Amino acid sequence: MKTEFTEAQLADPDIRESNKILRTCVHCGFCTATCPTFVLLGDELDSPRGRIYLIKDMLESGRAASKEEVVHVDRCLSCLSCMTTCPSGVHYMHLVDHARHHIEETYRRPLMERLIRATLAVVLPRPALFRAALAGARLAQPVKALLTGRSTTVKRLRAMLDLAPSVVPPPGPSATAMVHRAEGVRRGRVALLTGCAQTVLAPSINEATIRLLTRMGIEVVVTAGQGCCGALTHHMGRQDSSHALARRNIDAWVREAEGEGLDAIVINASGCGTTVKDYGHMFREAEPGLRDRAARVAELAKDVSEVLAMFDYQPAREPPGIAVAYHAACSLQHGQQITGVPKSLLENAGFEVRVPAEAHLCCGSAGTYNILQPEIAGKLRDRKLGFLHRTGADIVASGNIGCLTQLGGGGLPVAHTVELLDWMAGGPAPAAVMAARARQETLAAE
Repeated sequence: MKTEFTEAQLADPDIRESNKILRTCVHCGFCTATCPTFVLLGDELDSPRGRIYLIKDMLESGRAASKEEVVHVDRCLSCLSCMTTCPSGVHYMHLVDHARHHIEETYRRPLMERLIRATLAVVLPRPALFRAALAGARLAQPVKALLTGRSTTVKRLRAMLDLAPSVVPPPGPSATAMVHRAEGVRRGRVALLTGCAQTVLAPSINEATIRLLTRMGIEVVVTAGQGCCGALTHHMGRQDSSHALARRNIDAWVREAEGEGLDAIVINASGCGTTVKDYGHMFREAEPGLRDRAARVAELAKDVSEVLAMFDYQPAREPPGIAVAYHAACSLQHGQQITGVPKSLLENAGFEVRVPAEAHLCCGSAGTYNILQPEIAGKLRDRKLGFLHRTGADIVASGNIGCLTQLGGGGLPVAHTVELLDWMAGGPAPAAVMAARARQETLAAE
């Protein structure tokens, strides 16, 4: 793609990077076939190729973002399926992130939209605030029936209440900074990103991760000072906020790596993993010390499935007679290009793994997308659930808390992959397994 940025514009490192990405695009349109919003809406401007044209025009002109550009960029899920499909290697992720930052800096959204986005950016990365907000959402459930209007604000408020769980589990041991010692001879030492929303919605995922790794002889450190990876605010264009959160994690993990050492930084929420693995790019223009530390953290970052494969995970139980529909989170299969490892681990553990049709398409979660774009997210959720049900599986497994939250309540029990692997290696049965067993018994009785 031909670009016409001025020399003055190219002095900006973000413009320079976007120019390089834009010039890689050859307009082939392969990306349209695998873009969830284009598949649903059929609008060229809601495809990666269409958005690339809009972003190019917006950045080249140097003007503030227009409403049209905001609408179509906002509809992008950042699922990155287009990057898997693209034969030219267009790094769409960095381009759309730049566009979102430009929009945040130059476009004034309507008041209620600004308030909702600001609330999400403040509350979700802070577990204590998020827990309090969910308590408030439970109290507000009777009000949901009154939210009957068709305005965007009403739809977003309903989406918030719909996604709020009826019961919020208490914090687990992983919420406290501490060292979890390896059982037997220590084979490795890792830091665990406990995250933000996941620690509130499903602390069982972190607990299963710690149990499984320590049982395998791996010491797990929950470092003081770590927190939200920055992904939630980064994808809202709030660069200062996301970078501040990332810097805190970088400092915490580098201190640990330079102390007793780390073999990996384990991440069991794939949306976070894609962001942490991109820390090197995020801080590419920082002062040399920070730039080098960020690159080191990005290199150490591993999805939990990668670490389990690295240390040769083996089950301890007999095959359970449970069929698992594996939902590949976009951030894992497209963002990190990890596709076969989680399925191989589940098969090795004794599960029958089934892959649904359209496995490459997003479920509609995408961080805050299912709140900010509830209609599109709802259609994608229903489409995904339809294919998952058609597999005839007993459980849906995935590696991302956003997907599990989005797909939960859809008629099939959901579990994180690591929870199932922990169970098969001697840990307690996850709630999804108990639900699947009860469902099997009911179906057998019928």
